[in-house]
Amino acid sequence: MLFSELKGKDVINIRDCRKLGRICDLDLDPCSGQICKVYVPGCFRFFCLFHCEPNVEIPFQDIKQVGPDIVLVDIRC
Repeated sequence: MLFSELKGKDVINIRDCRKLGRICDLDLDPCSGQICKVYVPGCFRFFCLFHCEPNVEIPFQDIKQVGPDIVLVDIRC
């Protein structure tokens, strides 16, 4: 899968069925080229004007399934 395909997918937490946002960046292992973490922006469009949360880091082992439109993760918030 290409990063451009993964970048547009919505991320859903299966613990509380909450939409976390869309993947904006990846952290890759330089030796193996495998994905270590994915990042989701911490703030949403209009709320960024006043206060912006840091990006949410999701370790690769917490990704449960990658579908055609969404990525399911299991993380504690």
